[in-house]
Amino acid sequence: MATNDTVSVRAPEPPKSATPLRVTSSSFSEGGKIPMDNVHQWCGGKNNAPQLSWSGAPSGTKSFAITCFDPDAPTGSGYWHWIAFNIPASVTSLDAGADNGDKPGGGMGGRSDFGSTSYGGPCPPKGHGDHHYTFTVYALDVDKIDGANGETTGASTVFMMRGHLLATGKITGVFGH
Repeated sequence: MATNDTVSVRAPEPPKSATPLRVTSSSFSEGGKIPMDNVHQWCGGKNNAPQLSWSGAPSGTKSFAITCFDPDAPTGSGYWHWIAFNIPASVTSLDAGADNGDKPGGGMGGRSDFGSTSYGGPCPPKGHGDHHYTFTVYALDVDKIDGANGETTGASTVFMMRGHLLATGKITGVFGH
């Protein structure tokens, strides 16, 4: 018997007492359209990572991680566009295009669903409507995520962060074509 059950994918939550991080972008606003500069080249964009800034990290923050996830991808489990971790606590923003290499903010890139360790912009199937791209910043109580490396996937990175989350914040943009 076939079902139309949907899968809900969520990152682990920080402790209830944590104040959320404030995450902003000069590239797009919350709920706004992601510009072509940040869209994957397969969809006519330049595939530059958007500018991101965050504030409000609690004391004890030793590093940050960033993910970009599309829950609307027609995969049954979403799509990881960007995984970055071990970003020093002194870093509170990334310039536009800062992750066109493998060391965003002095940290490290994990393996996206594109098979890359750098940012991969939005590129949903044509006619599939707007997809939501959630950029999440995680404040962690460790300098480095134990065991994480350039082959670590988004799901594994989120799993490895559990027990180390102090706070999270996010900004979501949309893109469709």
